[in-house]
Amino acid sequence: MHADIRRLLSACLLPALLVLSPLARAAEPEACRKCAVWNETQRPLRIYGNTYYVGVHGLTSILITSSQGHVLIDGDLEESPPKIVASLRQLGFRIEDLKLILNSHVHFDHAGGIAELQHLSGAIVAASASSAKVLREGHSGPDDPQYGSVRAIAPVGSVKVVSDGEILRVGPLELTAHLTPGHTPGGTTWTWKSCEKDRCLNIVYADSIAAVSADGFKFTRNNTYPGALADFQKSFATLDSLPCDILLTPHPEQSDWWQRVQKRERGQSDALIDSTACHRLADWGRDFLKKREADEMRQPENAKGR
Repeated sequence: MHADIRRLLSACLLPALLVLSPLARAAEPEACRKCAVWNETQRPLRIYGNTYYVGVHGLTSILITSSQGHVLIDGDLEESPPKIVASLRQLGFRIEDLKLILNSHVHFDHAGGIAELQHLSGAIVAASASSAKVLREGHSGPDDPQYGSVRAIAPVGSVKVVSDGEILRVGPLELTAHLTPGHTPGGTTWTWKSCEKDRCLNIVYADSIAAVSADGFKFTRNNTYPGALADFQKSFATLDSLPCDILLTPHPEQSDWWQRVQKRERGQSDALIDSTACHRLADWGRDFLKKREADEMRQPENAKGR
């Protein structure tokens, strides 16, 4: 099992609810052995109310709809937009009615398709200041713990910068940005409410909170992202504080997504709902970071990170 986990991690996958080695590394930029598996076609589905899963099987993309336009969170891989567009159509929606595209973090498996989706829709792209810079330039900088080990992405021509706690609106839709850095400096968690009749639920799209990096980067001592440890602690606290009825994550495995969907399909109508999920994810992130810190501190003091 340990060898299998290592292989998944080396191909960029991080199932956040499994016990993994804290020294897990990102994939080499020229290869992604899991991309074809991630990009497998997935039938779209309604999550709750006006919120839908429209991503590929291994990477999440979320659609929130209204009569005055729609919002999409994450664009998956560069190869994913045709499948995301097909999912919208299958649900009865049009890519042309997409008004806003948001992002969790700017690695190629979550932001790779954003430029094409913006081109197809004409939607506004919005992101944190750090993420907006990467989206415009098409590549991350040395402050990204995985710098040098992740693919570049197609640059996005225009990006609106959002701040922590800012509410973005499309018609009646309201989505709140919560900056949750650490995995990347610009990581962002998004929250909103979706309703069915008189029952409204708090939905959280939680960004990745795993302390993984390229070779040579150390969270405990580095010159390029010295605030990483403090940022992680802030992000864990943010997750703990959020009203959280349904948890969604960029990699579905991080929140046991497909297992919960299967339970719902077998008749457990509220299987997607778990008010403890955000707390458990935050606790997992804390434990993972502690293991990573301990491993780094056992290394020689002169083994400095970049």
